[in-house]
Amino acid sequence: MNIGSLLPRHVQHRPDHTAVVFESCRLTFREFNQRVNRLANALLTMGLKKGDKVATILPNCLSLLETYWGAAKIGAVVVPLSPLLRDRALTTLIRDSDTHSVIAGPDFAEPLISVQKEVHQLSRDHIILTGNSPSAGFQNYDQLTKAASEGEPPYTEISGDDPYNIIYSSGTTGLPKGIVLTHYIRAVYCMLFASTWRMTPESVVLHAGSIVFNGSFLTLMPWMYLGTTYILQKSFEARAFVEAVERERVTHVMMVPSQIVGLLNSPYFSADALKLLEMIGTVGAPLHAEHKEKLNRALPDRFYELYGLTEGFMTVLDKTHYASKPTSVGLVQPFFEMRIIDEHGKELPPGEIGEIIGRGPALMPGYYKRPDLTAQAIVDGWLHTGDLGYVDEDGFLYLVDRKKDMIISGGVNVFPRDIEEIIVQHPCVAEAAVFGVPHEKWGETPLAAVILREPRSITAEELCVWINERVDAKNQRVQSVVIMEEFPRSTAGKTLKRTMREPYWAGRNEKL
Repeated sequence: MNIGSLLPRHVQHRPDHTAVVFESCRLTFREFNQRVNRLANALLTMGLKKGDKVATILPNCLSLLETYWGAAKIGAVVVPLSPLLRDRALTTLIRDSDTHSVIAGPDFAEPLISVQKEVHQLSRDHIILTGNSPSAGFQNYDQLTKAASEGEPPYTEISGDDPYNIIYSSGTTGLPKGIVLTHYIRAVYCMLFASTWRMTPESVVLHAGSIVFNGSFLTLMPWMYLGTTYILQKSFEARAFVEAVERERVTHVMMVPSQIVGLLNSPYFSADALKLLEMIGTVGAPLHAEHKEKLNRALPDRFYELYGLTEGFMTVLDKTHYASKPTSVGLVQPFFEMRIIDEHGKELPPGEIGEIIGRGPALMPGYYKRPDLTAQAIVDGWLHTGDLGYVDEDGFLYLVDRKKDMIISGGVNVFPRDIEEIIVQHPCVAEAAVFGVPHEKWGETPLAAVILREPRSITAEELCVWINERVDAKNQRVQSVVIMEEFPRSTAGKTLKRTMREPYWAGRNEKL
């Protein structure tokens, strides 16, 4: 079960169908396959073998797409790293992943010289830079691929159990862990999400978020499985997004909540321009009810919400269920199972809050080289998510919060998301993030960070009073409000509460 076999299949059966659109470049499946083959053959010429790790440090670009599919053909393992990484973090992940070769943007020439000095398994001639690379003994991507054959690379025997990706966690709860994902798991993504999103070979997918984020594979895999058209944008910008959807007649998009909020608050948002969309998916973090309702009023019967972990468990709120279960994150996917358990591992009945655990065909074989952490995460075949939730009588999951984010104030559990849902109802607020800060009497108490729709439209003090007049209980009252221009975010677009919380808990590691 080699996902690298999908592209040649489309070359045989629909070679002239548009496969990829990136900026001004439009490639058919035949043309894209030729580019992928050149890279695959170039990597073989460099001495890469099945199982060798190829790290990428690239923004959204054709080279990254080519690496994903070129590596699949020859059995190499892609390790997509965030281009936001620098210095020690970059060295740590390249060393931890046993990376054999690196493909990076030209800005990484100097950082990679430092990395290569410390990571001895990485030789200088196995570092490939895109663009007009400096000499420095590195390979040049364009020169390397231009000299290689565009024919199919020699056949490599690949089974479903062979690793395809090592995806590093975003680090929102500590040191990133390498999540191993096999060809079989990615094949599950292909088939499962093609049907879940109701995609066909005639669909048109647009993605504007970072494709090093695992959430991008929710449409990246079905694209190649079905042979649809995939439009990749460098980054999310509301005007360019809306114009591309209208111009290219896009049918399917997957977004993170911050992108949806940005789109809804943009002057370029137009329900008419987006009318051909059949699916608007959200992933990566909960989308607050206020934003869900606004989106569904403007574009009804298109909204899907996925809750899940890269480690291999997920639920989906289908577009047909939104009207009756708007605050749910949906049902477990086919062939998956879910339980809600208490602190002793006992399964809880509907309506009671506990930890969400699950298992299914996309479950990772483990964290790379970390059997200790794998044993903590997967117990008796069940993935322990660290998230709190409950199910209703119909089996729909309701996400309450992360265990790590829960605030214990005066011995009472306070869930930040409950407070956030209230804050985003204020007309001046675009986004909100609530987290616990130290308190002498109560141990900790909520603090609210907010982004305003318009600068100086309300003071922090006024907003604090407004919030505390509306929360359900005294322990939900926020100690203060901090107005920010932007939240710290991961490559995936997730809000990094841990980063915001750190200054308040410096020296008190129990909350970090």
